[in-house]
Amino acid sequence: MQVYSNKALSQEIIDWPVTMQRALMLAARVMSAAPNPRVGCVIVCAEGIVGEGWHSAAGQPHAEIEALRMAGNAARNATVFVTLEPCAHHGRTGPCADALIAAGVARVVIAGIDPNPAVAGKGIARLEAVGIEVAHLVDFEAAAQSLNRGYFKRRQFGRPWVTCKLAMSIDGRTALANGTSKWITGGEARADVQRLRARSCAIVTGIATVLFDDPSLTVRPAELQLSAEAQQVNALALRRQPLRVILDSKGRVPANARILGDGTGVKVYIGRESQAPSGLPAAVQVLPVAANRQGVDLLSVLESLASDFECNEILVEAGSTLSSAFISAGLVDELIVYIAPKLLGSDARALFEASGLTALTTAPQFELADVERFGNDVRLTLHPQYGKSD
Repeated sequence: MQVYSNKALSQEIIDWPVTMQRALMLAARVMSAAPNPRVGCVIVCAEGIVGEGWHSAAGQPHAEIEALRMAGNAARNATVFVTLEPCAHHGRTGPCADALIAAGVARVVIAGIDPNPAVAGKGIARLEAVGIEVAHLVDFEAAAQSLNRGYFKRRQFGRPWVTCKLAMSIDGRTALANGTSKWITGGEARADVQRLRARSCAIVTGIATVLFDDPSLTVRPAELQLSAEAQQVNALALRRQPLRVILDSKGRVPANARILGDGTGVKVYIGRESQAPSGLPAAVQVLPVAANRQGVDLLSVLESLASDFECNEILVEAGSTLSSAFISAGLVDELIVYIAPKLLGSDARALFEASGLTALTTAPQFELADVERFGNDVRLTLHPQYGKSD
């Protein structure tokens, strides 16, 4: 395999970066292909682009297959740009490497190597074994990994990517003193939360939220505010609901909780020493894990969601207690905070539960990654800086 950087590309192949960026854009249109990665593919010959494709959902044709179908015979001796190494194993679909070989392509340019042990390097080896040149465009590797951050984290570390979502007033409060929180933010911010849910494999909440707010935590397609094109691209992906996950160390979830629905896709994690809640729908899966005074062991829950349910990305939608526990345990990869231009007062509920801080250097630190406005509200995207201080 040849490794190229943008700076090393000769004049004859200057369009490589442009074409790979096109492949990444195609992949990024898909909200979720979980448990698979999001992948885009562009096939180019002397006349220009002859085929394009993307992987729309698990069980559907991979990006390379869609692009080959579009290219037809024009794929012979063409160059294929794909955002992740072509697979070389039989899963829900057949090996893409074999399909590329059968189509007679001359070269395959990849942005990243697949971390899946069933693929990693094997797709490259299969292509090269029959004389197909494989090139790794390393300047796009970070973009390929960012596009599939949860997939890479699950494959490499056995845990999903964790996003924690919170909403607050400008004085840092999440609800009135009596618990009223609907709605702190406006409709546009809430539609953005729906899109966060649609991208997630699981929505995680705590028993306190279930008992007090009784949420459903489902994706409501009518509220996503997607363009017609985005709806079409994600039609298959939006047929699924993310798992709803309740952390309930003492087994208190009531049988009539809205989040349970018919029980399909609901997981309840309880403490190993606790009695399972009674009367739940038959489809609800109750999973015992280690627990302590604060509740179920969060790391054990994340490892279970990754290994047992192939979750790439999860969204924590909970109150300050559970959200703070995830942050304090160093398990949050991304914190999203919606700020509404409201004042709730000093007796309202705080965003974060922590005590005993005596120095600013010990306070949790975050890097501001993005700021975006939604209606009259602002969304901050923050990345925790664990172990760092000013």
